[in-house]
Order: sequence, then C-alpha cells, then structure tokens
Amino acid sequence: MDSSKELQFLEVLSEAQKSLRMRQFKVLITTRRQWLAESLEQLNLEVFSEKASLKLLVSFVGKKRIQGEINQAKGLCGDLGYLPLGLELVGRYLKRKQDVSLAQMRQRLGLEHRSLEQCSPDMTAKRGVAAAFELSWLELDKSAQELGCLLSIFALAPIPWELVEQCLPEQNEEDLEDIRDESLLGLSLLERRDKGSYQLHQLIREFFSGKLEQLVEAKELKGRFCQVMVAEAKQIPDKPTQRDIAQATPTISHLAEAATVHKNWLKDEDLIWLFVGLGNFYQGQGTYLQAVKWREKCCLETKTRLGNEHHHVASSISYLAYLYQSQGRYDEAEPLFLQALVLYKKLLGNEHPFVATSVNNLALLYKLQGRYDEAETLFLQALALYKKLLGNEHPDVATSINNLALLYESQGRYEEAEPLYQQTLALSKKLLGNEHPDVAASINNLAALYYSQGRYEEAEPLYQQALALSKKLLGNEHPDVAASINNLALLYESQGRYEEAEPLYQQALALSKKLLGNEHPDVATSINNLAALYYSQERSEEAEPLYQKALALFKKLLGNEHPHTRTVCKNLEQLRQDANSN
Repeated sequence: MDSSKELQFLEVLSEAQKSLRMRQFKVLITTRRQWLAESLEQLNLEVFSEKASLKLLVSFVGKKRIQGEINQAKGLCGDLGYLPLGLELVGRYLKRKQDVSLAQMRQRLGLEHRSLEQCSPDMTAKRGVAAAFELSWLELDKSAQELGCLLSIFALAPIPWELVEQCLPEQNEEDLEDIRDESLLGLSLLERRDKGSYQLHQLIREFFSGKLEQLVEAKELKGRFCQVMVAEAKQIPDKPTQRDIAQATPTISHLAEAATVHKNWLKDEDLIWLFVGLGNFYQGQGTYLQAVKWREKCCLETKTRLGNEHHHVASSISYLAYLYQSQGRYDEAEPLFLQALVLYKKLLGNEHPFVATSVNNLALLYKLQGRYDEAETLFLQALALYKKLLGNEHPDVATSINNLALLYESQGRYEEAEPLYQQTLALSKKLLGNEHPDVAASINNLAALYYSQGRYEEAEPLYQQALALSKKLLGNEHPDVAASINNLALLYESQGRYEEAEPLYQQALALSKKLLGNEHPDVATSINNLAALYYSQERSEEAEPLYQKALALFKKLLGNEHPHTRTVCKNLEQLRQDANSN
C-alpha cells in the first residue's frame, strides 16, 4: 500500500441530528434540517425524473411487469411525485403483491396511500414515508402545524405567500415568516419555488391534509381560505388586460381548488364569484373552452345550492349567455337571455335595474343578429326603465342611450344617432368628469359615426382626442388604446393615407398581441385589418397569408359560423377571385 495515500471511507448517517466533526472519513449525511446542511458542503437531492423513477420501479418488480403497463407505470410515478422513498415503498409493496396490477395500485394510492404506512425490514429507510412525516409533525409547534395544514388547503401548485398572510390576518407577518422559514422550510416540509412563492410536495400536502381534518380549527381555516379566494376572484374584471391576467395567473389554480374541492365552505352569497372570476379569466383571453366550462359549472352549482329561483342563478345564466354571444352562438344565447330576464322579473319585479340590464343584453343580441326592429323596442324599453329607476342622469342611462345610438348607426339612421351620441357624451362628462374611460369611448363612438358618414375632417380630431384620453387614463398598453389606434388607421386608409395607416395597424396588432396573447379575437381582427390595407394597395402577396391567419384564428376561437369568420372568409375569397381574373 502506498503510505502517501490517505485511507478514505464513506459513512452514511441518515436523519442526522447533530453536527459531527470527523477527520479521516468522508461523511455523507442525509438530513431534512436546513440549518445543519448550512455548515456542510451541500448536494441537494431533488425528486427523480420519470426515467429514473421507472428504473427504480423496475428494480423491484421487473422490466416485464413495467413494460406491460408502461402508461400506468408512468402515471404511478407521477402519483408519487417522483419521490424516491415513496417509489421504494410502493415498489416493495408491488414486489410482495405479485397479482396486483399497476392500475389497481394507482386506485389504492388514490384512496389511502396505505402502502406508505408500513415498512419492510430490509428497506434502506427504517420508517415509511408516513412515519417520517409523523416524526417531523411532532417536532412542529401548534402554530407551525396549523400553517402546514392551511397550506394543504391550497391547490398542488406554487402558493403566493401574500395569500397565506391574508388567510391569517391576526398573525404578525414577521412571526409567520419565522414559522415558515424555521419550521416548515427548516425541515424541508415546504419548498421555496420563486420569490414570494412556496409549494408543498404532493405527499406532504396529503399528509398535512389528513392532519387538517383532526384540527379543531379545520372549518375556520377552510372558511378563511375560501373568503380570500373570493376576494381574489372579484379582482378579475370582465375584460382583463394582459397585466390583469399576469396578476391573476398565480392564483387561478387555487381559485379552481376553492370552486371545486372546497365549494361547500363558501357562503351562499359568495358562491357565484369564484366561477365568475374564473370565467372572466379565460373568456378575457379568448380561451372559450375553459370559459364555457366555468360558466356552465357556475349555472350548475348556483342552481344546486340556491335552487332554480335565485338572482345569482339568473346572473349565472346571463354570464353564460353573454359568452355564447361572444362565440357567435346566438341561437344558444337567446333562450338563456330570455330565461334570465323572466327569472329577474319573477324575483325582483318588473321594475328593477337588473331587469333593465337584462332587457338591454337581449337587445344587444338582437342587434348582432340584424333583428333591428326587435332590438329597438327592447333598447327603448331598457332606457325608459333606467330613467324611471335611476333618474335621467345616471351612468347606466348614458350607456343605454349610447346603445340605442349604435343601433341607429347600424341601420344608417345617422341623423337620429348623432344627437344621441352627443347626449351620451355630454351626460358622461357631467356625471364622470371630462377625464373618464366612458367619456373617451363616447368621443370615439361619435368619431366613428362621422367616419361612417364620410365626414373625415370631423372624425379625425375626435379619434385623436379619444386616443390621447385613453392613453392618459389607461396607459399606453390597454385594449381600448389598441382599438383607438385601429380606428384612426381605418380613417387614414379610407382617405388613401396608406403610409400613415400601415404603422398604426401594425402598432395596434402588436399591442393586442402583447395585451391579449396571440390567440384572441381582437388579434384576429387586427390581422384582418392589416390584410385589408395591403389588399387596398394591391399587395395581394402580403395580404393573402394574413387573411389566412386571421381566418384560422377566428375558426379556432369563434367557430366556422361566427359572423367575423364569415367576413374574413369572404375577404379571402374576393382576393383570390381578383387574383384569378388578373
């Protein structure tokens, strides 16, 4: 032996309690105590990859058994969170139970994780996962135990810490952070995911969830969680911007958890709001499949909890009808709008603001369908009811007058529309002040009327005024700003001012993409408008792929039968006919 070489040994100490000093040995210490690890060179062991997890299972049950149910095997690894110890426990269980299929194993895990409660004598770890968690639980004081249980109520997703603080308002923020850092993070029961964001491992979450049911405070904690989620849901507007979406995204999984798993802890008056918020989140992005899911679930849950005759049921039906209308599903929207109107009248009487709004919604649908005579009757009815209930000077009255003006403009009844637009603008300024988004919208609508009449010199300064006001009030990055830019571009195009129109169309398109994402009806509209500009300039080679892109988007988002889809389809057909004739 070469005496110049030092003997090297590797010793493994599991669940180290105290810091050890050794000279002739290289010591590998496995511990969940972060404070102990700080004094040593750290090698953090994350959860296994899917490939490594499958390999570990194969070592226990054999390749043939795994390959025979490979999809179930992959699912089983996911069920266990790719946690090595959990995989080992289940692998040994399957080794003993030769006749238990992986599919059956997944069903059993879904019920109780019973295999995690017992240990095999020859296992590397001397305690099962549940026992290891139990030891950590006993080391936690009551405050830390309660915090762990609260975290288990949240979804299996990163948890914004501010939501936790809102659930425990009586707790001092610094004290709560100390409990988190010294107890839960210190014992590796909680993982820091990002700045201000934390997450429980799946199995630890299930462990805490089981302990939650044993706490006297369980009902109170679930109730607080639901109250915080309701408050978050109410912050999601009907037409969210990308900023709104970004702010809401970290909470969405938890809103969904509250709306499904913990819905029974919601107060009757709060039940609707989680579904409304989730619906707004997805509908605002043009993600209609998800939006329909939550709008329909809202109807189901409110009816189940509150009965068929409740004003929140009527509201749920109205939200679903509006979504169908946005998708161009007019035939499905109409009976729902009618149902909501009948229900509001029955519950609230014929003279109530909700009834007026419901009448207005039905009128808007008829306008979109080109059923102008029916729409006009309802718009006039809604306006009269608003005036009777709210007086002549109220924002809802101004909105109702504006809607009637829009109808007249659609019919080419410009002389009747103009004084209504002017009345709306004057009333909005009086009620809301000169600097308000509704005032900007009124100015924009009056400009659009002048544009429709070919009164371009009168329209242009109003469009510019509306754009400047929208930017001032809403910032440079807002959907209303993008719409104003688009309208100004339309005006320039109509005047043959193509060089001025093109950068505005491109700006409107870029802004819509940034605010709403690449797949949104407003983005498709911007693409269509840019294509139309190129077509007007006889730049067909540039226009055609844009028309194709807009058409594909509308088909995907709104379906083949939506009016917008049909319009773009006609635009594309016209372009191709012109190309063939040349």
